[in-house]
Amino acid sequence: MRKVINIILGILLIVLAVWLVNVMILKNQRPQRPPMKIVKTVFIDTVQNGTIPIMIRANGTLVAKNRIEIFSEVQGVLQTTSKEFRPGNSYRKGEVILKIRSDEHYANLQAQKSNLYNSITSIMPDIRLDYPEEYEKWEAYLQEFDFDKTTPPLPETNSEQEKFFISGRNIYTTYYNVKNLEVRYSKYTIRAPYSGVLTNALVNPGSLIRQGQKLGEFISPSVYEMEVAINAKYSDLLQIGNTVEVASLDSGKEWQGKIVRVNANVDQTTQTVTAYIELRGEDLKEGIYLEAHLVAKSEENAFEIPRKLLVNNESLYILKDSIIDLVSVNPVYYTDESVVIKGLPDGTPMVSRVVPGAYPGMVVKVYEERQGAKEPAEEESTTETEMN
Repeated sequence: MRKVINIILGILLIVLAVWLVNVMILKNQRPQRPPMKIVKTVFIDTVQNGTIPIMIRANGTLVAKNRIEIFSEVQGVLQTTSKEFRPGNSYRKGEVILKIRSDEHYANLQAQKSNLYNSITSIMPDIRLDYPEEYEKWEAYLQEFDFDKTTPPLPETNSEQEKFFISGRNIYTTYYNVKNLEVRYSKYTIRAPYSGVLTNALVNPGSLIRQGQKLGEFISPSVYEMEVAINAKYSDLLQIGNTVEVASLDSGKEWQGKIVRVNANVDQTTQTVTAYIELRGEDLKEGIYLEAHLVAKSEENAFEIPRKLLVNNESLYILKDSIIDLVSVNPVYYTDESVVIKGLPDGTPMVSRVVPGAYPGMVVKVYEERQGAKEPAEEESTTETEMN
């Protein structure tokens, strides 16, 4: 009997404990707030179609238009001149860039000049007897002959007999041997073909120069060219003489150039056409990386928007009575940051900033700019209102 009573009391204690716990839970519960509806704030821009110029952007490296690689056509030891043969030295047109020792060749040249002079001297008595009317011109030639200057052309012959006589004495052969040595002698001294700067020097004074050896590079810093690759579909729009805006990606400086050549060949791998842009101006250096902006054509009745607003490359969010909708558009040209589209009528309110989690039919609030009001951040442009 006592055992039954203990069981009943235990059950009653358990029931009482459960009841007390439920009472305490109910007392601690706070009244729930009604659910909140999030209405996002969006920025709106009105579509205004117009003529949009299509800008083709192409990058390229600047190179000097007038550029030569200096090679030696003769052999000898490089001599020291008034200016050291070092990169960065500038030279005026006609100024000596480098000089190769030519003592041996000069001595040979002078010996051949002496042979020519002696050959003409030896025929002077015969000319006086057989061709007295031609004697004065040959005498004047000998008087003007200077071993330290370039050999002057031989006097012209006035008859076949005089010509045969001169030729029979090997005068012509000796003369052209001298001229050949003079041309060879001039190659020991390399002069600047135009005013410019030495950009590369591969030899030092005292070095032995061999025939055919590359000695350095020489450029004119006044005119440069930029080679750019343009999509082949725009090749018919590139006209020689068109003005091109060129800018530096690092410094932001801009220059104006013009298209001077367009390659007729299309690269089979990249399907591009090479255009050459000529540039002049300060702060231009060979080797700098530039970006060219070429006006290829213009799109009528078009509108330009940031590329990030385009949904799936074919749609755009617009506003209809506080509800956003997704409409199809026609993208006609892409850049790195923007896209030119067609298909929206003038006056259409479009969402001008990306709305996270946007979907067609979403209720939004249009941001109204007030004087002195701070523009909300894009990621925080939401407000909370209680549901009625």
